[in-house]
Amino acid sequence: MSSQMQQIVLASRPDGAPSPDNFRLETSDMPSPGAGEILVKVAFMSLDPYMRGRMDDAKSYAAPVPLGGKMEGGSVGHVIASNAEGFAEGDAVFGPFGWASHAVADASMCRKLNPDLAPITTALGVLGMPGFTGWYGLNEIGKPKAGETLLVAAATGPVGSMVGQLAKAKGLRAVGVAGGPDKCRLATETFGFDACVDHRAFDKVSDLRDALKEAAPDGVDVYFENVGGPVLEATLPQMNRFGRIPLCGMIAWYNAGGLGDGASSQGLTGPKLWRTLLVNHLTVTGFIIANHWDRYGEFLKEVAPMVADGRVKYEEDITEGLKNAPQAFMDMLRGGNTGKTIVKVG
Repeated sequence: MSSQMQQIVLASRPDGAPSPDNFRLETSDMPSPGAGEILVKVAFMSLDPYMRGRMDDAKSYAAPVPLGGKMEGGSVGHVIASNAEGFAEGDAVFGPFGWASHAVADASMCRKLNPDLAPITTALGVLGMPGFTGWYGLNEIGKPKAGETLLVAAATGPVGSMVGQLAKAKGLRAVGVAGGPDKCRLATETFGFDACVDHRAFDKVSDLRDALKEAAPDGVDVYFENVGGPVLEATLPQMNRFGRIPLCGMIAWYNAGGLGDGASSQGLTGPKLWRTLLVNHLTVTGFIIANHWDRYGEFLKEVAPMVADGRVKYEEDITEGLKNAPQAFMDMLRGGNTGKTIVKVG
């Protein structure tokens, strides 16, 4: 076994969009697991939009990554040393191993995977946190009903594609928003959306709003909110009375800093937003999926068979090499990925 490992740390906090200077690749001695811990060789690591917020020194639901600290996130790999009951060398595992080639973690924070049931990468996307986020937000907050219309942005990402496919399975009209004609074709031809609107085709929110109205002629009953920005502004006027908005992200504003403190939109003022919610009797519920892991088993029981038999499809965008993780992350924040963003580490 190698005596050294590599990891990517936060070298500086970004001012707006992250740059390569905000990251640093470091080499250090291989750690040893203590009591109740496992040492894992990371095979694949996840890149997710929420990680941008962790780079800011701002109050949020989780502490920011400290300067010089390892970039955090979920990964999958194989145990190479164990001091924890129930984990043996060679076991495939998921855990909070971060942006690193190897990591030590408390075994209670990890879970074993069965590669015979699904590729281990699925624990990072369709059967992991993003897929679970889509399932929980749609069912528990969106409360979908057959015959209604659902709209979700980032429709080809791991959250949006899960939301759209589950909505279709429940008898809803599923409308997606995505960036570019290729992603829109993926949404309709692979993920089964009824329609998909290319938000990059419009310079004005009013034109995007007209396109959404055409794609959802009966209005929108459930808007799964994971983007914010112009898509939110264009969607709100389309909401039907008593509509529901599960809110899990706002990627369009993450690079504004301070979790969106510096964001602006063309016409979405606080009073206008508040009045729209009031007069349309809308329900908006923000949620952090980390608070709902007690439901994860229920999600797997329902969705894993759908993935296995092809009823739920997924796409993975895999970048080779730990050193290339920062660029893949920056590309993802600009919408340059197709499907779940993953880095193949080893």
